[in-house]
Amino acid sequence: QVQLVESGGGLVQPGGSLRLSCEASVDINSFNNWAWYRQAPGKQRELVARIRTNRDTYYKDSVKGRFAISGDSAKKSLYLQMNELQPEDTAIYYCNLFKDTSPRLRYWGQGTQVTDSP
Repeated sequence: QVQLVESGGGLVQPGGSLRLSCEASVDINSFNNWAWYRQAPGKQRELVARIRTNRDTYYKDSVKGRFAISGDSAKKSLYLQMNELQPEDTAIYYCNLFKDTSPRLRYWGQGTQVTDSP
């Protein structure tokens, strides 16, 4: 059973920074998409950032220039550096590993709460 364990969430003031980590129980190179999603209260889960094995990256418009996704295969870990946090960034953040070639596989972490409040 693949496990993804997130850490690094917490309470931060506007303009502050947090670094989320996600440690996997498997080789993350087995997946060609590494991503972070978030879900705010009353809203659908949304893609925040994604990096593919060809190094192509995607960021949600509202986080461009503030967030950075990275991975470390040796540590089986994903990271999301979040700077200049704003109240609208408040959500539960989930890491995600996705293999979009057959057989398709997708795994989620349990989520970590990020709260930005004065």
